[in-house]
Amino acid sequence: MSCSPRGKESVKGGGVAGERNVISGITPETVDSSDPSPSPNSCSSFELIDMDAGSLYEPVSPHWFYCKVIDSKETWIPFNSEDSQQLEEAYGSGKDCNGKVVPTDGGRYDVHLGERMRYAVYWDEQASEVRRCTWFYKGDKDNKYVPYSESFSQVLEETYILAVTQDEWKKKLESPNREIIVLHNPKLMVHYQPVAGSDEWGSTPTEQGRPRTVKRGVENISVDIHCGEPLQIDHLVFVVHGIGPACDLRFRSIVQCVNDFRSVSLNLLQTHFKKAQENQQIGRIEFLPVNWHSPLHSTGVDVDLQRITLPSINRLRHFTNDTILDVFFYNSPTYCQTIVDTVASEMNRIYKLFLQRNPDFKGGVSIAGHSLGSLILFDILTNQKDSLGDIDSKKDSPNMDQGDTLTIEEDLKKLQLSEYLSIFEKEKVDKKALALCTDKDLQEMGIPLGPRKKILNYVRTRENSMGINKPTPQSASGLNMSNIPKESEFCSSADGTGNDYLDVGIGQVSVKYPRLIYKPEIFFAFGSPIGMFLTVRGLKRIDPNYRFPTCKGFFNIYHPFDPVAYRIEPMVVPGVEFEPMLIPHHKGRKRMHLELREGLTRMSMDLRNNLLGSLRMAWKSFTRTPEPALQTSETTEEAEAEPVSSPEKPSDANTEESSEAVKEEVPPINVGMLNGGQRIDYVLQEKPIESFNEYLFALQSHLCYWESEDTVLLVLKEIYQTQGIFLDQPLQ
Repeated sequence: MSCSPRGKESVKGGGVAGERNVISGITPETVDSSDPSPSPNSCSSFELIDMDAGSLYEPVSPHWFYCKVIDSKETWIPFNSEDSQQLEEAYGSGKDCNGKVVPTDGGRYDVHLGERMRYAVYWDEQASEVRRCTWFYKGDKDNKYVPYSESFSQVLEETYILAVTQDEWKKKLESPNREIIVLHNPKLMVHYQPVAGSDEWGSTPTEQGRPRTVKRGVENISVDIHCGEPLQIDHLVFVVHGIGPACDLRFRSIVQCVNDFRSVSLNLLQTHFKKAQENQQIGRIEFLPVNWHSPLHSTGVDVDLQRITLPSINRLRHFTNDTILDVFFYNSPTYCQTIVDTVASEMNRIYKLFLQRNPDFKGGVSIAGHSLGSLILFDILTNQKDSLGDIDSKKDSPNMDQGDTLTIEEDLKKLQLSEYLSIFEKEKVDKKALALCTDKDLQEMGIPLGPRKKILNYVRTRENSMGINKPTPQSASGLNMSNIPKESEFCSSADGTGNDYLDVGIGQVSVKYPRLIYKPEIFFAFGSPIGMFLTVRGLKRIDPNYRFPTCKGFFNIYHPFDPVAYRIEPMVVPGVEFEPMLIPHHKGRKRMHLELREGLTRMSMDLRNNLLGSLRMAWKSFTRTPEPALQTSETTEEAEAEPVSSPEKPSDANTEESSEAVKEEVPPINVGMLNGGQRIDYVLQEKPIESFNEYLFALQSHLCYWESEDTVLLVLKEIYQTQGIFLDQPLQ
């Protein structure tokens, strides 16, 4: 994805050999700013320099950089070529730069040109300094080049112009930080840093420290400059993190990990959707992070925890308070409400802001969650309502004070029970109170058995159709009333008979789940513990007909060694054992060690089948009675077919990765409507080195999804399939 350099060196002259000679001939004595003529020690070097360089001066090509603090160290990172060009055009437009804002990085950052600062748009992040760079020097501990300030770069450029046009070199300058820069020739420019106390000892500036290389123009330094991202955005994906502020083994934030996920997707679009890109059918998919950890720990809970935390093993206890306790927070009614409110409000806020900045966006929205983040999204999606349910719930909301008596009157009129309206008015029973009434309550009010049954049945039917749960101690995150059979103490009927109405929940704490202002198309779960949490909450089975109210797709993606991940499909089809879908390798084939293992398994199965078949045929040939020739041949054919079919029955159930077995098993497997009839569980292929020791790579397996090409490709494939766009070549 790196662009080729814009051009070769601006100033002609000198050669590789000449540069080597000059470098080898540099000594402190050769640098004398008072004597413009070349010293005898450097004459041989300058003979190799093209003396006509003055007539070949070309202006330097600037490139824009921003400063990023990585591991407490400042690193200057170049903008991609398109963003740098936009910044340069805005800078050279002749207008006042103050107040001018240039969107960069696909619209995720804004550069305030007058301030020379770069601000994140969708999340909180420390602002970064921006610089228009033309001159660079090599850093301290690495080979990366550091740009000079814009003002000093201008001074260097003016000095360079004089040296080239007048052909007078050995120019020496002093920076505001008392650093000495010497321009020996177009090929050799060095930088000396000041040494403490050097002036007291009377040493000359050229003797201060080891010289560092100085370069003019970004084309002369080794740096990767990307070409930029497509302007067209086809789809928006919100990514929610799991426990703790760090999302991988390098302790990076969710923003940095999603940046990797986005970069991998851009590379895969170029390699696997090349035809669609060439036909301008697709642009790119935008991935935006959603952070809920910081708002949760800004509530003061960290201070409360610190007061009760033991002083021993301080680092481990701090790690526990900052990460693992997030799971317990989510099981607390107080902090669970904070978490779900933060996640939903952040996704709604970012979505509104995204539409403001991209008014032409017509694509859909999907959501992805890692670890605990996937469980949070699962609970939020479970408690959403479609547009029809929204209208009904607003019309018949129990919280509305006005019109309740009129609504009950209309209901009683429908049931032809208007004569009992006076009883409800006398007892001040409104719609909300009626939903709480049991058969015994209505009996005490003086309503006969027949009308009681009619009223209770009507209330149950209305609640079931609207999705309004009867308030009980059960969870507010029910998986829709009659869709999932619930076998727990929360299964009860409204009339106490235990026959009709199931008040269904999934055991989550009782919180009020916020509403999303859009309908997600697909929900991707990475390394998800959803299955485990549902089981622990007491849910034994997910009804095959259940689906999210507002989301059509659900993919449970996990690494086989991920200790946090659990399957979903066995909860939908508990009586059938079958393997998850194997995610194809992004290069179009299985990993070599998996193919080898599969081949050995198939070979052993064939040998066993052939051996058993031969023994069975031999035994039957000894034991069967003489029969006519025609019948004998038929019996022989049956005997030949029988040993092939019978041993294969258990082998189909035991063989895990046989491609033939997978092809035979996939069509008849019905895992319900949670993913629109498609498979739900998708497993990644482990790497060869990971297969040697599963425990050693367990933690890494839980954090591998951000840079996994196979994971990203599955996400891209499923999203673009909803738009009728497919891979260039289907993966096997």
